[in-house]
Amino acid sequence: MTTLLLIDVQRNMLLPPTPAPGATEVGAAIEDLLERARAAGARVVHVRNNGGELDPDRPGTDGWELVHPPLTGEPVVDKLVPDAFTGTKLGDLLAAGDQLVVAGFQSEWCVRETGLEALRRGHEVQLVSGAHGTYDDGRPATEISAGVEQELAGAGAKIVQPGEVIFRD
Repeated sequence: MTTLLLIDVQRNMLLPPTPAPGATEVGAAIEDLLERARAAGARVVHVRNNGGELDPDRPGTDGWELVHPPLTGEPVVDKLVPDAFTGTKLGDLLAAGDQLVVAGFQSEWCVRETGLEALRRGHEVQLVSGAHGTYDDGRPATEISAGVEQELAGAGAKIVQPGEVIFRD
């Protein structure tokens, strides 16, 4: 089965006042993946970061809200650390060998850590190029995201373009 894993697709990453660079394009790619996954009957899991007291994604704030409201049956996994498996029910929601299609924010933190842990757990991981992003931090965001793609590919993930993703139910 294919699971679309939407990592931290929250208002604080995609919408003003401080969207990530390329948020419009990344958001459109994520929305397309979500529509296609739902149409194919694939599983969709929303991961939501729970920031601290001064963070823009502090629980209960506008920035914490998911951009795409989950449909009935689409679980939301709340996390406190970059790896979405740590201290959450994510591992219980996935069957051994499930294919994970990964998209979301931030490439070098939550996308990277969750992708690496999924590979360690034996999942096939497809990281969708152009459907994950981050902020500039000493280097342009696009360079940071490209570096994460190289690292995950080296660890065994497949880097795919949005149109190459095939969802299996």
